[in-house]
Amino acid sequence: MTDFAETTRLLFARPWVFLKGCVRVSDLPADDVIEIALAGRSNVGKSSLINALVGQHGLARTSNTPGRTQELNLFAPETGGIRLVDMPGYGFAKAPRPTVEKWTRLIHQFLRGRPNLRRVYVLVDARHGPKANDATVMNELDTAAVSYQVVLTKADKLREQDLAGVVKATEQFIAKRPAAHPEIILTSSEKGLGIDTLRAEIARLREGY
Repeated sequence: MTDFAETTRLLFARPWVFLKGCVRVSDLPADDVIEIALAGRSNVGKSSLINALVGQHGLARTSNTPGRTQELNLFAPETGGIRLVDMPGYGFAKAPRPTVEKWTRLIHQFLRGRPNLRRVYVLVDARHGPKANDATVMNELDTAAVSYQVVLTKADKLREQDLAGVVKATEQFIAKRPAAHPEIILTSSEKGLGIDTLRAEIARLREGY
């Protein structure tokens, strides 16, 4: 257990770098490295969570404007061995409709076409809970048999009793979904809540268990 804790620490203590942004699936690198993707509605906090995970402020660009991430942004530790994929936010975005439709196609093609994709973390704003857009992505992940896990972001914004209600509702939301991991992870990029838990989960996926 101590060895695994050290493996996790080293994975996120080493410098991470931005590899590239991909606007087409054909732009992606070879599928010979394990990938972990982060999906979620626009402005759910994907970039902030990536920065918190790797402990590098500003590695992933953050913005209060929904739809800032317009491509598949790939990040990796300098030593390699795994990639994090920041996906375009789905749902509301301040962008022309054809552009949003293009992002949506890119998301779907990516989710269905990467055999090295070990898990998708579906980020859901704890203040709002899962929405119809989240269900649409989960339906696709279920159909494609891609493992996914719900991460509730901005959990520090709710009172404890309200947060417990959101967790219960989310558990019911995914209860009968075949590709959904049953455990909900609570996070706050601002307060550091759940970051170590998510790091350990990603390290396990990298190590193959």
